[in-house]
Amino acid sequence: MPISWEVIAPLVVLQLILMAFALTSCIKEEETNGPKWLWIIIIVALNLVGPVLYFIIGKKKY
Repeated sequence: MPISWEVIAPLVVLQLILMAFALTSCIKEEETNGPKWLWIIIIVALNLVGPVLYFIIGKKKY
């Protein structure tokens, strides 16, 4: 069964938007919960789960 790009393309675009938003947020933050370089690796390496983890755990709450 071939892969339907009409289904996958929106998911890929949403994942890339979420990753870009999480990376810019992480870079702009002065402090994060844990080392910033580690959060950048997690955001990029864990695709959809990484940015969600960053917003739940990594971002400092003031």
